[in-house]
Amino acid sequence: MSLKHLLLRQTRKNFSKINGNLLDRQSPNINATHIFITKPSFSLLDSHRGYYSSLAARNFELSKLNSLFSRCIHFTVTKLSNAAIEPKPESAEVEDDDGSMNEFLSRFVWIMREKISEEFPDYDKQTVNAMLLMIVEKVVSEMEKGRFEQTLKASTDNPDWDLSEDLWKTVTEVSNMVLDDMKKATKKEKMKGFLLSREVQEMCRFAGEVGIRGDMLREFRFKWAREKMEESEFYESLEQLRKEARTQEENKDSASGAEAASEVKSEAVSLPKRRGKLKYKIYGLDLSDPKWSELADKLHVAEKLILPQEPKPISGMCKLVTEKILLLNENDDPSPLLAEWKELLQPTRIDWITLLDRLNEKNRFLYFKVAELLLSEESFQTNIRDYSKLIEVYAKENRLEDAERILVKMNEKGIAPDILTTIYLIHMYSKAGNLDSAKKAFDSLRSHGFQPDEKVYNSMIMAYVNAGQPKLGESLMRDMEARDIKPSQDIYMALLRSFSQCGYVSGAGRIAATMQFAGISPNLESCTLLVEAYGQAGDPDKARNNFDYMIKLGHAPDDRCTASMIAAYEKKNLLDKALDLLLQLEKDGFEPGLATYAVLVDWLGKLQLVEEAEQVLAKIGAQGHYLPIKVRISLCDMYSRAGIEKKALQALKILEAKKQELGHDDFERIINGLVAGGFLQDAKRMEGVMEAQGFIASQPLQMALRTSQALRGKRLP
Repeated sequence: MSLKHLLLRQTRKNFSKINGNLLDRQSPNINATHIFITKPSFSLLDSHRGYYSSLAARNFELSKLNSLFSRCIHFTVTKLSNAAIEPKPESAEVEDDDGSMNEFLSRFVWIMREKISEEFPDYDKQTVNAMLLMIVEKVVSEMEKGRFEQTLKASTDNPDWDLSEDLWKTVTEVSNMVLDDMKKATKKEKMKGFLLSREVQEMCRFAGEVGIRGDMLREFRFKWAREKMEESEFYESLEQLRKEARTQEENKDSASGAEAASEVKSEAVSLPKRRGKLKYKIYGLDLSDPKWSELADKLHVAEKLILPQEPKPISGMCKLVTEKILLLNENDDPSPLLAEWKELLQPTRIDWITLLDRLNEKNRFLYFKVAELLLSEESFQTNIRDYSKLIEVYAKENRLEDAERILVKMNEKGIAPDILTTIYLIHMYSKAGNLDSAKKAFDSLRSHGFQPDEKVYNSMIMAYVNAGQPKLGESLMRDMEARDIKPSQDIYMALLRSFSQCGYVSGAGRIAATMQFAGISPNLESCTLLVEAYGQAGDPDKARNNFDYMIKLGHAPDDRCTASMIAAYEKKNLLDKALDLLLQLEKDGFEPGLATYAVLVDWLGKLQLVEEAEQVLAKIGAQGHYLPIKVRISLCDMYSRAGIEKKALQALKILEAKKQELGHDDFERIINGLVAGGFLQDAKRMEGVMEAQGFIASQPLQMALRTSQALRGKRLP
């Protein structure tokens, strides 16, 4: 038995002698399990209050419990030294344990007294000390079982407690707190030793010589001492590992020697016959269980699906046929060579895919043709992904008819388009401007329960925008926002542009406000679109407000924006305001461009201000611009109405040469101008050109032509 155990045991005996065996004589059927350091147990403690008071009444000064422990330990040490106990090799360790134990008991008693006093403020000091005596005696008895750190952990797992569970939990918490404080104090003392070490002192002396003093020197000193301490602990851990390794090697050598001896001994002995299945384990798993064989079969099947297969080697005649296939032209029929190749190689799916990859690298058009042929090939093992892949490729290349042909083949095979294929169709139809097919695919996607993502929403919104239905596109945008999908700035601008072109002022205003709420600041493009929207709606005042607001934001108006503002004034024929705006902008350094001049030429032509319009034309020519088709239409209308035959016919000749660029409204304006100017033959000829281009003259225009013929070529007033 170690000196520590002897010391504790003797301390217990001496402690009992000093107390006069109070607890043994005065325990009126009370056990320490009645003690709880919790409020709900107050009544239990209060019921035994007289017992604790009786302990205090026997003149036992428990307030001096710390000094009492010290006297007991001192008495025990003196007695053991008089008995001439010989020192043992671990005497230094025992002394350290004694010091640690004394410090632990001192700290423990101090904190426990405070906790008991807090929980029972109505009890007097003597009663509290009596309660503390019972707790400490139990702790000391538990400490006799071994080192107190191990005792604490072991006691929490011991069901044979004399103290209650709550009380022992409090004791454990206080003990751990005391141990942590003791460890911190030990580390602090160790740190002090390194602060006073020779190396740290020399480093501080050198730092002082180079001018480092005050708080900085103090920080460096602690840093150097901490590094030295960590270095020391590192080497101590290495030494400990070396000792453990040496011990393991010695144990291994002794075990191998014993094993060799047992083998020699059993050389002449035969192994016994095994009965039943052999059970073997790896890392605690019983691998003899039949479930592992089932798992191996499943892994084998999964391996075939996951790991890529290797294509068959191509050689001999099959190699020659392969080269012939690769050398085919786009218009050649690959079916005979494919049949020959199939007969020679007996290919699987991986072989066909390898051939398609080589075709895709060498001849993309031939790749599409072969890929479509393989959709009906049994050995190719066609699945829905092969169809969707072809549809995706055709959709990206805007080959709408080819993609629809693959879709028809899918339906003929009884394969319904899945979500991925439907998404490809939405992108394709939206890009091609086929709104009805895009809506059908979008509704099919939603019917499958799939929530569209940002790309699908963007495609459908652009389909509505391109079809001139921005309101439906806006409703989809609101649906995106409701699902916390933030539309991109391009989508906002596309909707704003569509509302502006259609003249939907309220819709354009809503989109502009939504953009600002989304954190997108107004730019030159968005402000220009708002000006165009109000100009299309015939509200030049609000158009001017947005124009001025754009300048206030710091955006200088460009030629397009200025032209939109002039066009807004043209709707109400406010020529004076338009000219004032141009003069003001020219003072600020603005120079009108082709767009602004084109609007002015059209406006002046309608007012029959031929000379002013020609002056503007001269400015366009001075800038080196080529007259756009809209300006030439305006000139033809102006010269026809003014009766300037030569210039009217020159303009008309140019327009006839560009008839493919003319729209229905353009033809209507040209013919009306010719009729108004009395050029009836030219008007009838242009009506025939109009019908040849697929346009039908409106009823007012037909009425004007018939009226002009009835008047025999006279000009209409």
